Amino acid sequence: MTTSVPAASFTDAAPAETLERVAAALRENNFAVEILEDAAAARTRVKDLVPEGASVFTGASETLRLSGIDEDLNSSGRYESVKARSVTMDRATQMAEIWRMLACPDVIVGSVAAVTETGSLVAASASGSQLAGYSGAAARVIWVVGAQKVVPDLSTALRRIEDHCLSLENERCMEAYGVPSALNRILVLNAEPHPGRGTVLLLREAIGF
Repeated sequence: MTTSVPAASFTDAAPAETLERVAAALRENNFAVEILEDAAAARTRVKDLVPEGASVFTGASETLRLSGIDEDLNSSGRYESVKARSVTMDRATQMAEIWRMLACPDVIVGSVAAVTETGSLVAASASGSQLAGYSGAAARVIWVVGAQKVVPDLSTALRRIEDHCLSLENERCMEAYGVPSALNRILVLNAEPHPGRGTVLLLREAIGF
């Protein structure tokens, strides 16, 4: 059954009782979950969760950019930034090595486009650079997820991506890279086979797309 959700709700923070229900469903699916007040709390928590000196890859994410987490992980010098290293490498001769670095860091930190009330995470990507790490290649994953990304079910998650996220990501990509985005790859994570590997920091506030 498909649940009809007004487009406006794609930007509204889910209420506390819904977040608790989502957290319980995610835990049932072997994701570690913490409900945090806001992006500032998530920024502090990520510093606690990522060991100093770890190799870290950050997926492109407005949530990470706006919260300051992206800057902390890639510019502070406390970690081995995969993103910073990869931009110095030759795309023509070292692309295979770059992809291995992106897929298999010690920790990958990012976000998702939607999280369902049944405990699934849904990510979309034009390049797929973060999806291998999300799905199992990285040793640990941390997702920072704003409360507006909660949806009832998978069909609503896909509608959120197509009707809400894509146009905003297009604008970001045109400004940053001069090319549009595309829904080339969509990853659905229904459960985590290795308990403790994936952590969801679920925020009470709306942030990101």
